[in-house]
Order: sequence, then C-alpha cells, then structure tokens
Amino acid sequence: MRHRLDLAIGPVAFRIGSDWRAPLDALRLLYGGYPAPEGVADFTVRLEAERPWRRFVRPSVAIRGDYILPDAAPLSLAHGLLAAEMGMNLQMALGQRRFLLLHASAVERDGRALLMTGHSGAGKSTLAALLGERGWRFLGDEFALVDLETGALHPFPRAISLKNEALALFGDVEPDRLGPVLAGTPKGRIRHLRPRADAVARMAETARPALILFPRYGRDLAPEIRPVGSAEIFVRLTQASTNYVALGEPGFAALSGLVTGVPARAIDYPDTEAAVVLVDQLWNKLG
Repeated sequence: MRHRLDLAIGPVAFRIGSDWRAPLDALRLLYGGYPAPEGVADFTVRLEAERPWRRFVRPSVAIRGDYILPDAAPLSLAHGLLAAEMGMNLQMALGQRRFLLLHASAVERDGRALLMTGHSGAGKSTLAALLGERGWRFLGDEFALVDLETGALHPFPRAISLKNEALALFGDVEPDRLGPVLAGTPKGRIRHLRPRADAVARMAETARPALILFPRYGRDLAPEIRPVGSAEIFVRLTQASTNYVALGEPGFAALSGLVTGVPARAIDYPDTEAAVVLVDQLWNKLG
C-alpha cells in the first residue's frame, strides 16, 4: 500500500491503504482529532487500481480488504473518500463478530441511548445528526454495536453521510467538520459531517438502550407515534442486523434482550423538525 492511514473509531481499529494519496488526505482531514489505534488493526481496507494503468488513466478505485464483494463496481478517484467509507462499512458488515451489529443510528442523553433503525430513506441518519447538534451525544450512524454480554451500546461515531436535501440543514456547522461535496454518487449528492468533539472524546463510554425508534419519513405524512408489537420488533431488528445469523446463540440472546427489555415505537414525520418534536415527546415519557 503506497499510502496508509490508521484510525480508531470506538472499539474498532482500521488500517486503510490506498494507491493514491488524495483519498487518505481527505479522510485524514475528515477524521481530524480521532486517535490512532493501539496494537493491531481489526480490519484492513485497500483502495486499489482496478488495473495497473488505471492509477493514471481514468483512475478507477476498487474497494478491497479483508472482506470483499467480488462483483462490486469500482468508483472514480473523485469519489475516493466515499470508497474509503464504503470499505470500512464492508469490513464491519461482513467481518464483525465481537458485537451484534445493527444497521442503525444512535444518540445518547444522560447515559441512555435512543436507537433508530429503518429502511433506506427513513431519515435516521439525518435525525441522529440533527440530535447530535442539539445536545445529544452522537453514538453512530451506519452501525450500532450491541455488547453481546451486557446489551450496552458501544459508540461507533463515524463521519455522518448527509445526502441531498439534508446537506442544507447543516450549513452552519464549523467548516472544518464537513468533507467535500461528492456529486454524482449512486445516492446523489453526499457530504460527510464529523461528529462534535464530545462524541469523539467519549468513544469509550457505553450507553444503555432506553428506546428503539422506527422512523418513517414522507412529505405527505402527518406526524404520528405508533406502537410496535414484540414480533414486529424482533423481525425488524433481525432484518437490520448483518451478523445476527453468524453469531448464533449469543446474537439471539442479545437481540432478544433488546426486544424484551427496551420499549419501541414507530413514528411518521413530514420534516425533521416534526421528528425532533416526536422524539422529545417520547423521551420525556420515559421519565
């Protein structure tokens, strides 16, 4: 690997290598203030030219590492930062066995965590990022890490992937916390946001899950809070987990603990301000 960056995010250490300097320079700026890992990295990500000449002629970035998707299409060098982020996601999704992994966002207040999961486009990333700017501690966006023994959430505060209309909601944050605008990606315009400094400084502090939220965004939806039955919670959480089956009995026990021990609600909302109001209502009822 011609260029290399070692990065610790919560309890997970990455070694990221690249055939080009630019993607790692962008990643280094985005993750300014994050610590270097101690000891051996948990996962390796490699950004490699699809063919030797593609380092120079129409550079093409293939995402490789400890775990790969053989049919994954390469990205352009202009999207090298996105390739690095996708590479870290891939290693976690395919290789993580220390925690129950949920495709979810999470924030914390007073030691208790709000866990949000839903289909793509539900708005969980934007909502978590917004709450993280309004007094909550941001725990993670892409993945929630559930301890297999205690059920606690381990912080994994990666840079937040803001998409399309969501970019305008964070125009007043410190400029050095924002990555470059990446246009023409498979999901449209993307810009990454580094979490606030307290989220990075407190990456070793776990939080107890206190509420599971299934958000649903739609401009025509009226704000509403809906109950969710235990069977539906179980199914939706198993669908949200990338390693539930691989973990076997420990994964079942950890997920069952969430279903039986943590209240859950679904919310419909037409905009982020309405979602914040609903979250406050639910959180205040927890006591």
